[in-house]
Amino acid sequence: MKGEKKYYIISAISLACFLLIWELVTNVFQLFPPFAMPSPGRTLNAFIFKLTNTSPDGSILTAHIAASLQVTLSGYLLGAAFGIPTGILMAWYKPVDLFVKPIFDLIRPIPPIGWVPIMVLLFGIDLQSKAMVIFVAAVIPCVINSYSGIKQTSEVHINVGKTFGMTKFEILRKIAVPTAMPMIFTGLRVSLGVAWMTLVAAELVAATRGLGYMLQIARTIGRPDIIVMGMLTIAGVGAILTGTLEFLEKKFVRR
Repeated sequence: MKGEKKYYIISAISLACFLLIWELVTNVFQLFPPFAMPSPGRTLNAFIFKLTNTSPDGSILTAHIAASLQVTLSGYLLGAAFGIPTGILMAWYKPVDLFVKPIFDLIRPIPPIGWVPIMVLLFGIDLQSKAMVIFVAAVIPCVINSYSGIKQTSEVHINVGKTFGMTKFEILRKIAVPTAMPMIFTGLRVSLGVAWMTLVAAELVAATRGLGYMLQIARTIGRPDIIVMGMLTIAGVGAILTGTLEFLEKKFVRR
């Protein structure tokens, strides 16, 4: 417990140093003009302002966060629900691997943001288009890590299962999948980070609400305080989502 407290103190000192340097750069030494880099105090004022005011982008901050979360979680959960079973089946059944791998290898090199134009043409600028972009971004790490996790199943454990008369599916369900769970959760964490970053990029192009849209409007009208506040909000929400996933991993995955 004392060791954990020490690490929390180190993290707090790190954040304090960051804020101090930010304050020195913007207010004391003024290395950047105010229209390019706002001070911590000005950014905090923008945060407080956006909590209750819709100017200049038409929505308060919590509405932007809710819109971004709705899109992210829709595409992310769909990507995880499709990607994890696909990766498992590809790793365990050779015919599935041979059938899916060429298509997967064709899609994988395409940057997620590259899907935005076609998704906008297909679904417009509503929830569906952005959710499908997030789906593409999230599904790839889930497939790769699930595939790798199953492939790392020990042959000794598989042979033990065969010795006890287990079918191939029973070995998959009772031995391979539990063994692969750490890798699967790693894929979920990577997918979440990619999905969150992709969402912001997608909202810069095709949205009427969301954190990315808020940044775009702030850039257009020259409000760096809202831009920096939005960036910090994105970082904070992303950290909360990652922390939630890590909590679930500790709760359900035995190492």
